[in-house]
Amino acid sequence: MHIDRIGFTPVKGGRHLTHDLADLSADGPVGDRVFCLVDPARGRVLRTVENPSLLAVTPRWKDGVLSVEFGDRTVAGVPSASGDTLKVDYWGRSAAVQACAGPWAQAYSQYLGYDVVLARSASAGEVVYGACVTLVTTTSMRLLCEHLGTEVDSSRFRSTFLVDTAEAEPHVEDSWVGRQLKVGQATLAVRAIVPRCAVIDLNPVTGCKDAPLLGELSGYRQSQGEINFGVDAVVTSHGRVRTGDRVVLEGP
Repeated sequence: MHIDRIGFTPVKGGRHLTHDLADLSADGPVGDRVFCLVDPARGRVLRTVENPSLLAVTPRWKDGVLSVEFGDRTVAGVPSASGDTLKVDYWGRSAAVQACAGPWAQAYSQYLGYDVVLARSASAGEVVYGACVTLVTTTSMRLLCEHLGTEVDSSRFRSTFLVDTAEAEPHVEDSWVGRQLKVGQATLAVRAIVPRCAVIDLNPVTGCKDAPLLGELSGYRQSQGEINFGVDAVVTSHGRVRTGDRVVLEGP
């Protein structure tokens, strides 16, 4: 097995970009979901499923500079804390985030048509659903494509890693739960199967709803009221992971 794709985004809900490498810390990939958008009127983190146009926005985070492409306009700079710490709702639990000063709040507000605030998590994992790393496999993707009768971009699942599992059985990753994976220089402890929502039905570039993935998966990947696809994991040993690196299942 090997890593076929690495993906993450610095702004939660933004376009899921492909990367050549990921440096895994205890908190997951460095640079992943560093920022989020907050609706101050509702006191909660924005949900992509309710704001699908966020997928058409491309944020990049490099050397302390956050640049965000809104079509033909790019807003860039070095974010700084405004001094305001916000207690907001994140899918039913309270999260602490720090508002960021700079041009992004105005740019995102104009783009979305209502006031939002760019914020940074006060501590790692505040706006991460489940564990910090997620994995899907090529054989599971292949089966889904067969069910749909068309090719599907794996970036719809916004996973950290797409693992090439060659000719293994579809959903072989289910059997990884409770075990360790050696991924490049890092080690992961696979925690659980990942429940999915309607975000996977959205085009990962335009945000348009254009494929019935969730409905198709409900026919053969539903358990205890959840529609599942892929697994999540925590980092037990830090290290760098590159596209093409081997993935080795450790232990019995």
